[in-house]
Amino acid sequence: MLTIKRVPTVVSNYQEDVSAAAAETVGCGRNCLGKCCLPVSKLPLYAFKGDGIDSIKGGEEPEVSFFDTLILGQWEDRMSRGLFRYDVTLCETKVIPGEYGFVAQLNEGRHLKKRPTEFRVDRVLQPFDGSKFNFTKVGQEEVLLRFEQSCDEKTHYFASSAVDSDSISPSVVAINVSPIEYGHVLLIPRVLECLPQRIDHESFLLALHMAKEAANPFFRLGFNSLGAFATINHLHFQAYYLSVPFPVEKAPTQKITMANGLPDNGVTISELLNYPVRALVFEGGNTLKDLSDVVSNACIFLQETNIPYNVLISDCGNRIFLFPQCYAEKQALGEVSQELLDTQVNPAVWEISGHIVLKRKNDYEDASENYAWRLLAEVSLSEERFQEVKTYIFEAAGFQEMVCVAEKEEGDGNEDVKDEDEDSLFGSSSRTSATYYPQGCLVQQ
Repeated sequence: MLTIKRVPTVVSNYQEDVSAAAAETVGCGRNCLGKCCLPVSKLPLYAFKGDGIDSIKGGEEPEVSFFDTLILGQWEDRMSRGLFRYDVTLCETKVIPGEYGFVAQLNEGRHLKKRPTEFRVDRVLQPFDGSKFNFTKVGQEEVLLRFEQSCDEKTHYFASSAVDSDSISPSVVAINVSPIEYGHVLLIPRVLECLPQRIDHESFLLALHMAKEAANPFFRLGFNSLGAFATINHLHFQAYYLSVPFPVEKAPTQKITMANGLPDNGVTISELLNYPVRALVFEGGNTLKDLSDVVSNACIFLQETNIPYNVLISDCGNRIFLFPQCYAEKQALGEVSQELLDTQVNPAVWEISGHIVLKRKNDYEDASENYAWRLLAEVSLSEERFQEVKTYIFEAAGFQEMVCVAEKEEGDGNEDVKDEDEDSLFGSSSRTSATYYPQGCLVQQ
């Protein structure tokens, strides 16, 4: 059996407590986010107004956001209480010289050895396992606020609000106690439902609302699927502030022309160019929900087809990068060079976007654009595989790419892609049972 030995990233001070002994009685004494404590608790509540008829328009200078100020104030309060495992503001950071401006950070505090657990690297969809660490075990002192949609189409903030035990499971924003950057937080949708790490329409729309409410171009959200270096199988998004553009945000893109006669939801899709990881970029939308639905459908397809992926939510929710990836598979099969493995960098959404967290001083000092490019190139699907996946992402998202025969003759790299009327490269009978990873891969976290 192929295995990957890994050190888990610690995101909560309660992560070492992975026993299943805590019974769901009224109050466990730890003031946690489980069913024993949360329904009888009071937490700050930020209630945002719903999408309604709001359009999402890029290119406008965002106003100073109360939500943005609130998150940062609460995060700094938790820092003053000593809840973080290290002071991330003291970590060395530099822009690597070169065309792309990859950002390197030396963060030796994240290299922590804890009791190993196991989950499969060859399955993007895996059931929630309550015996392993999950966010119901987090102490409420790590929670900044509840983040939920208001009932009256207005925005409200309550410094202390009772959690209604009869209502739906609350969504919360908590600190990541091993932060990568300033303001590093976790968005945990419907925490009591104990959802596995998979995107659904409701949770992804919630993440876009968070980006919109922050209204800060330096605040981005990210998502890692299982098989793409998610370390906890409990649904969550990560977010933090980086005061420079991610390299991927500066990379050129080419808009993909779609066939006529499709529903006009205002969403445009582009292909990332001149970047080491092949990706699709989604923008626009007549409403936030339009954009969310298109991207969610694409992510759901990748999940159900067992293709690992990462998502970056950028530009206050107006721009979304979708990265299908294969690094863990190559790692399990021994196809990644030892030089790259020795750096112990697992390229998840932040690394793929160009912010590379290094754990060793010599790697940081020697970091070069060539190293960053070689690392991220191992993440990317091949051109042929990417075109296959792209075709079906479009289908899942309700789009159809306009195929130009003349471009094929000029050698645009799509010569092997068949016309829409022909059978797919996956094969019509194998799509629902396609397995991207070879059988028998296991990851030791």
